[in-house]
Amino acid sequence: MAKEQVKITDVILRDAHQSLIATRLRTEDMLPACAMLDGIGYWSLECWGGATFDACLRFLKEDPWERLSKLKAALPKTRLQMLVRGQNLLGYRHYSDDVVRAFIHKAAQNGMDVFRIFDALNDIRNLRTAIEAAKESGKHAQGTICYTTSPVHDVLSFVTLGKDLANLGCDSIAIKDMAGLLTPYVTSELVKALKDTVDLPLHLHSHATSGLAEMCQLKAIEAGCRHIDTALSSWSGGTSHPPTEAQVITLRGTEYDTGLDLDKLQAVNKYFAEIRKKYRRFESEFTGIDTQVHIFQVPGGMISNLANQLKERNALDRIGDVYKEIPEVRKDLGYPPLVTPTSQIVGTQAVLNVLTGKRYETITNEVKRYLQGGYGKAPAAVNYELQKKAIGKEDVMDCRPADLIPPELDKLRQEIGELALNDEDVLSYAMFPEVGKLFLEQRSNGALVSEPLELESRSDDSIKKAPTEFNVALHGESYHIKVTGAGPKNQMLRHFYFMVDGVPEEIVVETLDEIVLEGGTQGAVKGTIASKRRKPSEPGDVFVSMPCNVLEVLVKVGQQVSAGQGVMVTEAMKMETEITAPVSGTVKAVHIVKGEPANPDEVLIEIAP
Repeated sequence: MAKEQVKITDVILRDAHQSLIATRLRTEDMLPACAMLDGIGYWSLECWGGATFDACLRFLKEDPWERLSKLKAALPKTRLQMLVRGQNLLGYRHYSDDVVRAFIHKAAQNGMDVFRIFDALNDIRNLRTAIEAAKESGKHAQGTICYTTSPVHDVLSFVTLGKDLANLGCDSIAIKDMAGLLTPYVTSELVKALKDTVDLPLHLHSHATSGLAEMCQLKAIEAGCRHIDTALSSWSGGTSHPPTEAQVITLRGTEYDTGLDLDKLQAVNKYFAEIRKKYRRFESEFTGIDTQVHIFQVPGGMISNLANQLKERNALDRIGDVYKEIPEVRKDLGYPPLVTPTSQIVGTQAVLNVLTGKRYETITNEVKRYLQGGYGKAPAAVNYELQKKAIGKEDVMDCRPADLIPPELDKLRQEIGELALNDEDVLSYAMFPEVGKLFLEQRSNGALVSEPLELESRSDDSIKKAPTEFNVALHGESYHIKVTGAGPKNQMLRHFYFMVDGVPEEIVVETLDEIVLEGGTQGAVKGTIASKRRKPSEPGDVFVSMPCNVLEVLVKVGQQVSAGQGVMVTEAMKMETEITAPVSGTVKAVHIVKGEPANPDEVLIEIAP
């Protein structure tokens, strides 16, 4: 019985809420359940990594390192597990080896036991340093195969990767089916082939998007896999995972019996079922089965992002066109598996291609970096003409990208300075420079305010309330606004939260009567309000094709520019795009500054030919 027993990793504390409520589950709602979770007998609990680090800093205003140490203290009998993006760690770029090693070592010191390490391109070179660091820390290093389908991905290619992972010293191998693309009989074939080749425990992680995950797990078990990832039933299904209780019942009384107590599982599930109600404003609209993933290769996590991007452009009716464009972009990029960050890279470029009406008229900086080899080796040959257009005469990297990154940990320490109280703070800044720095600044000022879960309520019916849901017209675009909450009153900086066409947004308002301008004028807002920008009508008008934020303005009035020269850098859906001059000439006007939002079809920079 013990030899065949299936062991379970529950993802309730990480991937389940990342998949269903945009990673918003707070530590304060995890800790009360920890004693129950710790008594169940899971092989491990996935509780960190992925998008949790970003969400803690950006939205919850929690220190992710503090979350880890608290969970370790509350779960003394259970292994803690995290997801690591190889050389990307938890961010969206490759880091130097000294940063990777420092991050893994610190995570281990703070309580992490199992490191599931993957690379979006399955490039073994991008996994080596993180695997070595986990082993150096005396922890479990789990090498990961990102499963996908394409003309160049087959069982043999995945088995080859499995052998490479074993040669790097991995303690186990995970098959990561992030998009729910596995089918039952392919799962059986893949597991058997790996078992025949690699003498390591196999783990299966499969999302329930297409409705096949439970069958895939059963076929994997029959083929020799003894570790599966599940989520407590109240947080399972859809873009999440198979339900823990159902899989325990399925295997009960068989040679694969998990040995887990169903009554204990149902008790802790009851707790999480109630907790989920608190987060209803973050619920994904895509909670059911979606078999389109097998047609358009769109993972469940991408679907809501794509819909939000198109809503912002009043172009949700074009989502079918985007679905069709994604496989084409993926083919042009050499068939990368669609997982962070490649899913964002491919998805955002597909949206741009559809909305501009001309393929690759605008190319994101991430696509340029990808085509230059900045993320590693593509699984297949990329579109040569696209590559030439994107990178021009620049060389293509033929080495491991991190080989070109000098040590940067000391530099990061100097940049963040006294805001960092320890190495963990430095690493938070390294992962997300803008968000991490803001978090540390707000912490030092005592201004950390988590986004609210519910709307503020007033019991005094005699007080006339402002509307909380309305439509507005701005710069020629119509937006549906729903106020979802506000931070505490009587503070100099007050946070307000909105849903703008279904997308969560936050603004910080500085109280008017606390602003004092030069000359002693009180009760006015410092700065200027930008005048309404006109619609593009001239050859030299610079504008964007989708809503975004401006990261950098690269030109100033009076400057001479050439056609194709970068004039500003924008960001949308965590992807950066360099906007170029449409003509050669002189910069006549600049109507945007760093940090401002920009909407489509409004002139941001004027160039006189």
